[in-house]
Formats: sequence, C-alpha cells, structure tokens
Amino acid sequence: MNKKKQFGDWEADTVLGKNGTGAIVSLVERKSKLYLIRKVPAKTAADVSRAMVSILWRYRSHVRTITADNGAELAAHELVADKLKTDIYFANPYSSWECGLNENFNGLLRQYIRNGTDLRTVTDKQIADVERALNARPRKCLGFKQPAVVFKQLLGAA
Repeated sequence: MNKKKQFGDWEADTVLGKNGTGAIVSLVERKSKLYLIRKVPAKTAADVSRAMVSILWRYRSHVRTITADNGAELAAHELVADKLKTDIYFANPYSSWECGLNENFNGLLRQYIRNGTDLRTVTDKQIADVERALNARPRKCLGFKQPAVVFKQLLGAA
C-alpha cells in the first residue's frame, strides 16, 4: 500500500453503543479529514457493509482505498470493494494507530455522543448534526481550514 496520502484514501471503523445497542459506522478521508458517519441497528457485517456503500456511493469515483480494522463487522468487505470498485486493506491486529485518524475522530464523536449511550435513542438528525459540526471544525493540520471545504476543493480539482 502506498503510504503517501492521496485523495480518495479512506479509513473505516465502527463505534458501539451501550451493551451493543446499535452502532455508528465512521469513515474518514485521509487528505481532507472529511468525516462521514451513519447509524446502523447492529454491528453486523451486513449492516456495516450496506452503510459503507451507502455513505460512499455519491463519492465512489473518489474512493481509491479503504483501510479498516480486523473486526468481524467487515466480513462482507468483498461486497463493499465490488460495489465501490476499490481496494480494502486491513490494519494489523492490535495496531489501532494504523487507523489513527478515524480513532481520533471517533474520540471527537464522543464529545457529542457520550460513551455508554444507547445508540437506539440517537436520531439520524443528531448524527447528521454531529457530522456537520465535526466537518465544520477548523483543523490545524489543514492550515485551519474546515474538512468540508478542503474536501470540496479536492473534489473540484479531481
């Protein structure tokens, strides 16, 4: 895998609710730091793969690779790779730093949706509001630009 960050390289992960009550699928584009999240009923391979395709479908021509952890929720990764025409890579076991950007954003997500929350009580509107807020937050690594703005610029240049 090419270590240089190029537009269209994504990281994928899931965030669990209290006692497995729902999950949130999260994807981050590495260059722009755009963070996309969707709530799913459970952390199953079928739910997660459907959500990943749904989230990235409108950007499918800008999905070069997806890097994910080794969870069972990504057992249907071939479906995602086939639908999005992309390559999926997996982090080494117990190497969460290989998907560190997504881990960082999941930590920021917890500022809005506390750890231990029953995700069945979180609405899709709340999820969209959190996504919008995080993508509007200026990032030092982007020269204090917003991820949504940088992503839009990269889309225009691609």
